[in-house]
Formats: sequence, C-alpha cells, structure tokens
Amino acid sequence: MRRPSLPTVLTLDPYVLALLGTVGLAALLPARGTAATVSGGAATAAVALLFFLYGARLSTREALDGLRHWRLHLTVLGCTFLLFPALGLATGWLVPTLLTPPLQSGLLFLCLVPSTIQSSIAFTSIARGNVPAAICAGSFSSLAGIVLTPLLAAGLLGGSAGGFSPDSLVKIVLQLLLPFLLGQVLRPWVGGFLVRHKKVLGRVDRGSILLVVYTAFSAGLAAGIWHQVSLPRLGALLMVEAALLTVMLLVTWYGAGRLGFGREDRIAIQFAGSKKSLAAGLPMAGVLFGAQASLAVLPLMLFHQMQLMVCAVLARRRAQDAAPGSGAELGPGHVVEVSPGSQHPALRAR
Repeated sequence: MRRPSLPTVLTLDPYVLALLGTVGLAALLPARGTAATVSGGAATAAVALLFFLYGARLSTREALDGLRHWRLHLTVLGCTFLLFPALGLATGWLVPTLLTPPLQSGLLFLCLVPSTIQSSIAFTSIARGNVPAAICAGSFSSLAGIVLTPLLAAGLLGGSAGGFSPDSLVKIVLQLLLPFLLGQVLRPWVGGFLVRHKKVLGRVDRGSILLVVYTAFSAGLAAGIWHQVSLPRLGALLMVEAALLTVMLLVTWYGAGRLGFGREDRIAIQFAGSKKSLAAGLPMAGVLFGAQASLAVLPLMLFHQMQLMVCAVLARRRAQDAAPGSGAELGPGHVVEVSPGSQHPALRAR
C-alpha cells in the first residue's frame, strides 16, 4: 500500500469548509430582529428532525447483536464518557493563562460529546480492524450520548450550560430525547424509506446542522462574545486539542492492549474511543448553550478536522503493519466490502 501523499493528508473535510463558510456568512449577514426569531425557530425544528432521524436509523437488532462483545463496548464508553470528561475537567487549570473561560467550557463540552459512527467505521476498515465492533461501538456511544451528554454538560458546566434548571431539562427532553424515541418507535415503518433516500436525507442532516451553526454564530455576534477570542488564544486552543487527541490515541491503543484485546479490537477501540461527533455535538450545543453556543462549538469544529487528518494517516499506517490479505480479519467467515462513495461498509458473511 502506498504511503499517503501530502495533499491527501492535509485536505480539509468539505463539510468543515461548508461550516466555515456558514460562520463567515453569519459574520457578514447575521440574523437580527425578526430574522433571528425565524432562524431560531427553524433551528429548533431542525434539531428535533435531526434526532428523529438518528433514532429512526439506529438498528436495534444490530446493537443487540453487538452485546456479545460487551467488554469492547464498555471500554469505548469508558473512554468517551469517563476519561475524556476527566481530561476536559483538567483543562480548567489552563484558565486564564492559556484559555479563556468560554473556550475552556467549549473544550469541556467537546469532551462530553459521543463518538462518531461513520469515520470510526471507515478508519477501522482502512486499518483492517474489527469493523462490526466499530459499528456497534459507535451506535452504542451515540445512543448513550443522547442522555449522557446533556446531563454531563448540565452537571459539569454549571451556569455555562444552564445547569439543571427546569427550562434546560424541558429543552433536552423535547428537542433531543423525545424525537429520538419517536424515531425508534417509527423505525419499522420509516426505516425502509430512510435507506432508499439516504443520500437526500444526508443532505437534510448537513443542511440542518449548517442552519444551527448559522443561528448560533449570529446570536454570538449579536451578544459580542467574539471580542473575547484572539489569535494567540486560538493557537493555544489548537495546542491543547492536539495534546488531548495524542493522549487519547495512546491510551486507547496501549490501554486496550493491556486489557488483553487483540489487534483488530484494539484498532476499533482506538478509532471509536478517541473521536468526537460533530454531527451530534453541534445541535446539542445549540440547545444547551443558547447565545454562547458559537464559542462552545468552536473547539469541537477544530477537533473534528484535526482528528480526521491524524486518523487518516494513522489508519493507513495500521494497514501497512497488518498481515498481507485482501480484507480485515473480522472473525470466521466475514470480510469487509466498502463500496465507492458509500458512508458505511457493507458486511457480507461467507
């Protein structure tokens, strides 16, 4: 396998470019007055739609089938919702020398977000790891994050995320949990439709998140919070995030080895346990932070691009280290097929 070229490694995720363009649009043409009210209502509806689609897409059978590998899933959940938050809390020592309180709150929120699904699967497949385990681990993390991320944010961030006020809890239930549960209930009837139109609905997903970002950054501009950010602070934030990602990549790889996992499982744990979901974090931040959401999501947006670039290089090196063969060793009778342009590997039993 050829070593990835420099342009491939440093290519920006197109969706990150779209997010940055949305931020620029909010800076040039922020929503004010009636437009702000309309965009805020539309963003609220978009968040509810997003979590309805998350619930409708999550395969309950797939999650139950993965329970037999419970040690791996508990390890990933522990990295995502215990170790990451602990490291996020430790960054409080960097205020005010390196980080401002709002940036540190955003960094802590990043540490509370669930893991990714798509990129964890893709990188695990490239590295010839346990792809079924990565699918289930990402699904479990997303499912747990529906409840755990808002509750951890309310408890650890305190006033930054509204605390445990009745209003914040009502927002969590109405905009996140209820639509998700409704999607799960209606999955037998709408699941086929979602599969047939996944490309169109993928654009709906991303468009909804762009609307949430535009609304959040417009509100932040109106509140004047961007005057709190300077280039040296952004540089410090990037260094802290690079250190955070390095620690998690090392812990997930060597820690999984100490726990007795094999190579394929260690790869799945590393990629599922060290990454954070931009798609899940952005709408949650809009619900939890209100006008402060723009600064809260900035660390997550930067971390997302960083993890993609680093893990792309790492996955290819893991593949080079793997034993020669046409596919990942997933266990008796299984191979991985990744169709060009697809978002999820197709698993085929032989």
